[in-house]
Amino acid sequence: MGSFDWDLGTGLMHMDQPALDVFDLGPEEYDNHPESLADRVPTAEALRLDALVSQALKSGTANYGAYFRIRLRNGALRWTHTQGFVRRDESGRPLRIIGMVRDATQELAESTARVGLDAQRRRTTSVVEATTAALAHARTVQDVIDVMKDSRGPEYLGATSLVMGLLEAGRIHLIAEGPEGSFVPGTRWTRVDERYPMSEVVRTLVPRFIESPEDFAQSYPGLWPNISGLGITSAAYLPLIAQARPIGAIGLLYSDKWGFTSDERNLLVALGSSIAQSLQRAMLYEQEHDLAEGLQQAMLPRRIPEVPGAQLAVRYRAARFGRDIGGDWYDVIPLPGGRVGVAIGDVQGHDTHAAAVMGQLRIVLRAYAAEGHTPATVMARASVFLDELDTDRFATCTYAEADLSTGVVQIVRAGHVDPLLRLTDGSCRRLPVEGGLPLGLSAEFRRLEYPVSTVELDPGQTLLLYTDGLVEQPGADLDDGMELLTSLVRGGPQDLEALADRLCDVVDEQAGDDDVALLLLRRSTTEVPQGGGRLRQHVAQSDPEALSSSRHMIRAAVRAWGARERSDEIELAADELITNALMHTDGGAIVTIRVLSGPERRLRVEVEDRSSALPRRREAGASGVSGRGLMLVDRLADVWGVESRGSGKCVWCEFAVPDREPL
Repeated sequence: MGSFDWDLGTGLMHMDQPALDVFDLGPEEYDNHPESLADRVPTAEALRLDALVSQALKSGTANYGAYFRIRLRNGALRWTHTQGFVRRDESGRPLRIIGMVRDATQELAESTARVGLDAQRRRTTSVVEATTAALAHARTVQDVIDVMKDSRGPEYLGATSLVMGLLEAGRIHLIAEGPEGSFVPGTRWTRVDERYPMSEVVRTLVPRFIESPEDFAQSYPGLWPNISGLGITSAAYLPLIAQARPIGAIGLLYSDKWGFTSDERNLLVALGSSIAQSLQRAMLYEQEHDLAEGLQQAMLPRRIPEVPGAQLAVRYRAARFGRDIGGDWYDVIPLPGGRVGVAIGDVQGHDTHAAAVMGQLRIVLRAYAAEGHTPATVMARASVFLDELDTDRFATCTYAEADLSTGVVQIVRAGHVDPLLRLTDGSCRRLPVEGGLPLGLSAEFRRLEYPVSTVELDPGQTLLLYTDGLVEQPGADLDDGMELLTSLVRGGPQDLEALADRLCDVVDEQAGDDDVALLLLRRSTTEVPQGGGRLRQHVAQSDPEALSSSRHMIRAAVRAWGARERSDEIELAADELITNALMHTDGGAIVTIRVLSGPERRLRVEVEDRSSALPRRREAGASGVSGRGLMLVDRLADVWGVESRGSGKCVWCEFAVPDREPL
């Protein structure tokens, strides 16, 4: 008997030496991670224990107990008993499990000795139920094979091993070979018309029960000489039939058993039916997985473009064990004027439909960004597209547009997790970005206003965008995952590729069960684009944060574009134009600041609104509190004007600025 202490926060489970002895493990073979016990606990038993512990944690139960089997170093199975006590905090959240494990072989042996023939019969008839329950968790063909090798069925029936083959293009493909050293050369692929037991049951759809070595040798003279030394005394070969057609065959090989009773035959036929259904489900799942994986890889960018002034690293990791496909995606969109758009998102669901929706959404978001729309407009139009796509899926997304010459980054968030910012000294912090509803939902509920947050990315700083699979871990809430991710980034390698690998490796170690997409954008300390640029932002009415954000954007752009000596004038003139648009029109304004090339380098500020009424300059008077806006613009700017733009207008002003000195 031994004891264990399982810390649910770290996932580490400490066991004393007697507990390791129960599992037939040496101290050097166990690293305090429960996954290290995988070789000792059969798959079916592990699934049953996981379900038991999960139920105890969710239901608030203070303790649990269970009998289960372990596989010893020599391959033999041994019964074991565990008792666990759940420790919780004041709010009822489970913190750790303290318990014991003990060898239950003698206890069950004595109990079994007292059980009569009726009890033995009841246990035998439960074989199909126990095996079917284990097969319910099998998702791939290999899972089915593992369950059959580890489940109670073959053990209770006395079978020493099994062989299994699948029907593929008129031939039987051997996928489980039986006991070690039993493989017969030339039987990896066999025809249905050959004289082999699996071929016979697939051809006739009738089970074949071989009741003695003599029966085996007489019925299959080509096979028996190759396996006669294995000590096989009888065998049962069953056709695997699903939806009235054969998909393969399974053979159970026995030692020290001669003949089959009527009950045993009926039991084995029922077992074969259960295995066939699980195999068909597994094959369909693998086909769907392969299709979805190919579809998703085709939808993700084949390569990441070179972006002057930036270093980029991206990763996509499928869900646990690589068996699930979801709608996670990333994208990098080169834009004019030394700008780049980066997007990360997650479509609801884990199937081919999610992957297909993801691909369409990524393409339209890229198209809207390339057309020159503001980040808020890009997100709103993508939401409308998803709502009109005739799908019940929604998606979360973060889109950021970075001007690498200024370091100004405009970020829009649609129900997604907040990004992180890693500074040049290696420290890391969360960027709280005000967001809107997920894509699709915002269009459905007519809430398409997406606020834009503006941050400055200094040379050497890194912006991290990621999906929730990177921070959602079993047994932990989102805040815990965010704290863990922040600490990993803070202590991670400086190289972007190495950092991306490290973050994904930790997800694998923590047994994350969701897809992960990751995008890292670092502003380079060299090779920053030197040409002109353009920044654009929507400013909504009654939104002080948006007005402040636009001022921040203008100030950063003016400094970065070499017009520091005129920054106060430019910022003041732009602020007057924006304020006029917000006060004297029915809607918000779109402010654009860009550098004009030509004989004289000029910086242009444009403010667009939806009103067709043209502004006019007027005298405010000695006691007036308004009316000085255009007077200020006229005095500050070198030139200004108004342009009609269909359903609205654009008020602009220009400032002569010196040429930028090369870095």
